[in-house]
Amino acid sequence: MTNGLMPLLQLSDSQFPSGAFSHSFGFETYIQENVVIGTESFKQALIVFLKKQLIFNDGLACRLAYESIENGRPEDLLEIDHVLFATCVARETREGNRKMGERMAKLFMELYPSTDLSEYLSWIKEKEAYGHPSVVLAAVYHSLNIPKKVAVETFLFTNLSSLVQNAVRGIPIGQTDGQRILVDLQPIVEEAVQSIINLSSDDLGAGSLGLEIAQMHHERLNVRLFMS
Repeated sequence: MTNGLMPLLQLSDSQFPSGAFSHSFGFETYIQENVVIGTESFKQALIVFLKKQLIFNDGLACRLAYESIENGRPEDLLEIDHVLFATCVARETREGNRKMGERMAKLFMELYPSTDLSEYLSWIKEKEAYGHPSVVLAAVYHSLNIPKKVAVETFLFTNLSSLVQNAVRGIPIGQTDGQRILVDLQPIVEEAVQSIINLSSDDLGAGSLGLEIAQMHHERLNVRLFMS
C-alpha cells in the first residue's frame, strides 16, 4: 500500500482533476453583485465560508466519515451522505457536490483503491448514496493511514486553495495575492480543525443562509464562468 507525503501532495494539488475548478459555490454571485471586488474582500468572504460553511458541513462530514471507517462502521457513511445532500438547499451546489463525489470516487478507485471506497462507490452506482467529496476523501485519507487531524486540515486547505484559484480567474486577483491569502488563512484553518474535532454529529448540516441564497441566485445570473 502506498502511504506518506506524496499521495497527500497529489490529492491536494490544485491541478488534480476533481472538478472543483468548475465551481465557485456561490462566490460568483458575490463577485457579480460587487460584494467581493478584490483581494481583501475575497479573503474576508473566504474566512466566513470556512467558519460558517466548511466547519459545519464538509469539514465535519470528513471527520465523521473518517471516524466511521476507523470504528468499523462504514454503513454510517450512508447517513452522512444523506444528511449532506438533504441539507444542501441550493440545487446547483447539491448537484455539483454529487457529480464531484462520484467522479472523485471513480478516479480514486483507479489510483488508491480501498474496500471502504469501493463499497461507497457501489452505493452511489446503485442509487443508495448520492456521492460527496468529503466522504470520498475521508475513505482515501484513512486507507493511506493519514492521521485524522492531518486529513481534516488537508481537506479544508484543499477546498480553500481551489476557491483561491477560481478567484484568480473570476474576480480576478493576482496569483501572488492568492498565495498570500492562503498564508494568512493557515492559522485560521488550524483553529477550524480544532473546532471540527470538538463538534458532535448533531452539528452536521448547519449552514450560512447568506451563502445559500447566493448559491441559489447563481443559476439565474446572466453570465456565468462557473457551474455553481
